[in-house]
Amino acid sequence: MDRDWIATARTLSEALPYLQRYTGAVVVVKFGGNAMGDDEAMAEFARDIVLMRQVGMNPVVVHGGGPMINDMLKKLGIESEWVRGKRVTDKATVEVVEMILSGLVNKRIVQAINDQGGRAVGISGKDDDLMVCEADDPELGFVGRPVEMNVQIVRDLYNAGLIPVIAPVATGVADNETFNVNGDTAAGAIAGALQADRLLLLTDVAGVKNKQGEVITQLTPEDVAALIEDGTIAGGMIPKVETALQAVKEGVRAVVIVDGRVANACLLELFTEHGAGSMIRSTIPRVTPRGR
Repeated sequence: MDRDWIATARTLSEALPYLQRYTGAVVVVKFGGNAMGDDEAMAEFARDIVLMRQVGMNPVVVHGGGPMINDMLKKLGIESEWVRGKRVTDKATVEVVEMILSGLVNKRIVQAINDQGGRAVGISGKDDDLMVCEADDPELGFVGRPVEMNVQIVRDLYNAGLIPVIAPVATGVADNETFNVNGDTAAGAIAGALQADRLLLLTDVAGVKNKQGEVITQLTPEDVAALIEDGTIAGGMIPKVETALQAVKEGVRAVVIVDGRVANACLLELFTEHGAGSMIRSTIPRVTPRGR
């Protein structure tokens, strides 16, 4: 007997407690980073999502698309202003943001999932008033902070056997307002409103690292606060862990900052002892095989 087949069978057998544990679980996955611009990585991600759905989970995909927005603004000759390192999103820019996120990027992901045998449907935070925002900082224009979430449309989709793919574009409190929302922020808000079992934030880094540069696999909110305080968590990781802390506070059971560059990162994190990143949760058990 070929050893590879034996190893495959053993892997499937060892995954059983995890498969049982996640049956019916809502898992929000924030998809972004380099994988979005690479057809092969996109197909692999889509296959992982379809597999999650096939084994009885309810995956919900939230995506970003910064590099594609930058490309289109450049093509259209729209100059961006920057305030404290953040892009000012004026009316012309937010129209391009919506066009790229709700159009090009969203449908590319939907298509990739459907190509792998899934049934994906693309929406944005505007659909059924899923995500209502206010300006996060008036100086930044139409950059939104979610103030009201209406997630029934997401539940309706996954209860019907569909995989929701959500663009982080939102409506405002006033009529005809459009807001661009940070992808991580949108994913955290959606996961919190759904009381999701897991929020997986796919990134281009290995996870939260300690002073020695080693990935920390388990963190409590108190650990995170201490690491921000002493400067171990810095730069671009701060908004990610802040999103994670807010999601846990809102009732998400655990948030994992996952290295999206690793092949099958979502499956590694959910279905193996190994995991693929840094888990932030209020309580410690990494996996509790189903005892319901």
